[in-house]
This record gives sequence, C-alpha cells and structure tokens, in this order.
Amino acid sequence: MTKEVHNERVRDGTWIRVAYLCPGINNNPLQGANSYVALVLQAVQAQCREASIQVAVERDFLVPGQLIQPSDLSLGGCPFKRQDNLPYLLAESSLQECQSMLQVVGDYIVYSFTLYYKPSAIGGTSIVRANTVEIGIQCHYLRTPNVSSNVLKPTWIPVTTTTSAEQIEFSLRLMTDDWHAERPSNVYFPGDLIHIEASVILTNHANLRVFVDSCVATLVPDITAVPRYAFIENHGCLTDARLTGSTSHFLNRTQDDKLLLQLEAFRFHKEARSSIYITCHLKATAASQNVDSVQKTCYTEGKRWRSVDGEDHVCGCCDSTCDWRMGGPATWEGDPLVTVFVQHRDGPLMETETKTDVQKKQHSNHSVVGIVCVVAAVGLACAAVLLYRRRRRFISTRYWLG
Repeated sequence: MTKEVHNERVRDGTWIRVAYLCPGINNNPLQGANSYVALVLQAVQAQCREASIQVAVERDFLVPGQLIQPSDLSLGGCPFKRQDNLPYLLAESSLQECQSMLQVVGDYIVYSFTLYYKPSAIGGTSIVRANTVEIGIQCHYLRTPNVSSNVLKPTWIPVTTTTSAEQIEFSLRLMTDDWHAERPSNVYFPGDLIHIEASVILTNHANLRVFVDSCVATLVPDITAVPRYAFIENHGCLTDARLTGSTSHFLNRTQDDKLLLQLEAFRFHKEARSSIYITCHLKATAASQNVDSVQKTCYTEGKRWRSVDGEDHVCGCCDSTCDWRMGGPATWEGDPLVTVFVQHRDGPLMETETKTDVQKKQHSNHSVVGIVCVVAAVGLACAAVLLYRRRRRFISTRYWLG
C-alpha cells in the first residue's frame, strides 16, 4: 500500500500530493494530484543500489505524447541512453560519479544527484518551447558499524591489537564554533573554519592520548585518489598554514583523548564537485607515555612549529623527515573519515538536517516532496527521494521512512 503523507502548497499556488512508494506493493503514484510538477515527478523513477543508482525517465515526461531528445537530459552531466522499443531513457552511475554530493545526516549517509533537462533549440531556429527542469534525487543509506560495503563506512573503525582484545574507537566529528556540540550541517564556504574534533575511546576507560598522524583530502572516499591534498603528514605536522598561508591550526590540548583542529575550508582547483572527503590516520598511546618526534601533533604559529602538548622540541623535524624508531610505546591506530561540502557562495545551497528537524518539517508548509521509492539492498536501508528544484535550490525538505 502507498503511505501518503499530506498535501502541501508551493508558493506559486501549485498543489502536490506527497506519497511514499514502497517495494513489493501496489504502487499507485500520486493519485488525485492535479499538479504539473507531480506529473513530471511521476515519470521519473530511481533505484538506489548498494554502490550505484539507476534512473529511468519517460521520454514524454514533460508533455504526454511529446518525446524529448535524449541529448537534452543528463544526470549530473552523465548522459541518458535510449532503450530499444522502450518508452523511457536510462542512466546508471556509481554513487561517487555524475557530480554526486555526499552528506552524513544523523544515522544516514545521503548521496544527492541532480537530473537536468535542458531543451535544445527547435529545428534550425534559436528558440525553445520548454522550460529547463532540475530534479534532485537522493539515496539514503543507514549507517551501521556492521556495513560490509566498501562504499559506506562508519565514522569509526574498531582496532584490536595483539596484546589486548579490547575495542578502541577513533572518530572525527564536525563541531560548532564553540566546540560544545556536533555541528548540524556539513556545508561550508571557502575560507570558513571547519572545526574538527579527533577523539579516541577505549572500552575499559583506560587513559589514552590521541595523535593525528596524517590527514588527506580527496574528492572520493579513497586516500590514493587524484587529486588529493595531504595537509597533515610527517607524523603529525599540520602543513596547511605553511603551504598556503591559511589560518589552519590545532588548539592546545585540554584532554588526552581529544584533539581540536581548525581547518580553513577549500575546494579543489577546476573541480565542480563540492564534496571533500577527509581521512585521518589517528594513533593513541598510553597517556603516561612521553611525546616524541613520531607520537606528536604539531602546527605552525608564525614561522615556528608548536606542539599541542607544549613540547615544541618534538616538532623540530617537521621541516625535514621525522623518522620512525624501533622500541617506541605501544600504539593503537585507526583511519576515520568525515565529509564536508564546500560550496561556491553563489552556488546552490544544500543543508544537512537531523532526523528530528526533518520530522518536524513534515507538518510545515514550506516545502514539497515528490516521490520516494524504497529499494532493498544487501545490509542497507535506502530510499530514493525525488525533489523538484527551482532556481538551482531545493524547495523540498527530506522525509524519512518511519
């Protein structure tokens, strides 16, 4: 059966009926919705798979009986293909391609795509008789520590050493400017300060000291991908300020199990994608151990290297090579990942929302959702959300399945 939500009114007076369409049932989309927008959305279907998305669009999705040109339609710049003897066009992409954007929203990882229809000129003229259309498509995946997919990783990685069977958790979290709470949005603009908390927790509550050994930023969740920007390297040396003149720095340590990093937001040159994957290699030692040239976290203050622990002498090798040495203290290691979106200031704004925020908006009159298709995937709970876009901004909030 179809789970209907409610009707909402768009500013121009158009009414749209909101419905959830679930797999394995009699899907009867948007019955009674006398809206042009709803009819357009009805002709678009998306399937979210474990590592890919498939989008099908009826060729007459704008006006019944009038077929569109396949070249006028794209999924984030990726072309649609005509299907022989079938009345629809098809596009398929991995979750990281076609200008997709990734967000972490509460317990979910959300991949967002944009379907573009840009009509070409009629015949040999310079005119068109159709509007440009943008439809946002989202795949929601449940984040759990037991996900086996290589695409969806938890933000912490359990590590077990040969000397201890206890579980240790490393994490990276985006924090508010006052560091008092986790930031509800992961959207930034170039030059903003990204507040990142790196932490470690051991199940027996032993006192550990965490270090940020290295950090790499990439456009996909692969630290070997190109382009890549290593802004912490050489066993804990934050080089961003030295290389770019930024204000990036660590705050002096106040807790052994936490480190606070302020990183100046950036984008990759000549790249349209705004998603930045930050993967850091974290290490932890017993808090009673002294810091040294390998177990350290350093940043620059003017022309000088500073240690977050006040032991500036251990940073003396940051301008050369900090060699690993035998017989060092026992360490635990992990590689958590955090994702941010660094948007152009004049570009479309995508905000992350918590589950509570979204549920509250289900009864507001600000936004509209078109179609939600739920598709089963191995070990995952996912949904494809079709959102009508205007003026390059989402006018729809995101709804969650109960």
